[in-house]
Amino acid sequence: MAAVTIVYSNRKTISLQVKADGTVLVRAPFHCPQARIDAFLAEKADWIAKQQQRFAALSQEPRLTEAELQALAVQACEVIPNRVAYFAARIGVTYGKITIRNQKTRWGSCSSLGNLNFNCLLMLCPPAVVDAVVVHELCHRLHPNHSKAFYDAVKAVLPDYAERDAWLKANGSALMHRMIG
Repeated sequence: MAAVTIVYSNRKTISLQVKADGTVLVRAPFHCPQARIDAFLAEKADWIAKQQQRFAALSQEPRLTEAELQALAVQACEVIPNRVAYFAARIGVTYGKITIRNQKTRWGSCSSLGNLNFNCLLMLCPPAVVDAVVVHELCHRLHPNHSKAFYDAVKAVLPDYAERDAWLKANGSALMHRMIG
């Protein structure tokens, strides 16, 4: 197994993350016995290996050039504000500034002031997935959390949200991995 880093914090459960370089990050509660962490790693060994293989395969994907990223950002500036306006009216919410970025870890975000950020890599996704991210962020204007009420609001607009989100979960890391740097 690759290098394992353990981060202790004020939490109740153990979590696991495999990073793009194949290293493993374990987050554990303070005072969690090493034996419990070792057992958790042993239990998840197959999953860890699968993630490491997936990242190894992703490293073969071509990286996007700076020009390609700029072209995606221009396209996103044309597409996403229109989708935001359309869905904001359907949901009945307002929003602030829309920013398009080339982020390495997020597809979108909504600030407490209602400013929206979207990843230019969304332009590599099917339009239905773009709409799912837009609706997700706009519904944070109603519910600034990921509660049942939040997901009920999302599903009221997009009943097939789970399928759209599943596409992003299945394909998103490959797209993110194409980011420069």
